Amino acid sequence: MNKQLHGLTLEVILTRLQEYYGWEQLAQRININCFSNDPSIKSSLKFLRKTPWARAQVEELYLATKF
Repeated sequence: MNKQLHGLTLEVILTRLQEYYGWEQLAQRININCFSNDPSIKSSLKFLRKTPWARAQVEELYLATKF
C-alpha cells in the first residue's frame, strides 16, 4: 500500500472521490460497471474489495486528485 494512503479506508477514499467527481465522472475515469450501473458506495465497496486491479485504479485516481 502506498504510504500516502496509510490510515485511509477504501470507504473514505471512495466517498471523497464520489463527492468530488460524482458517479458519472468516476465512471468516465475508471470504466467499471459499479460506477455506471446503479452506483452506490456499498455496492462499489463490495466490488472493489474483491477486485484488486479496480481498487488499484481507484487508489491511483485518489492520489492523482488534488483535494
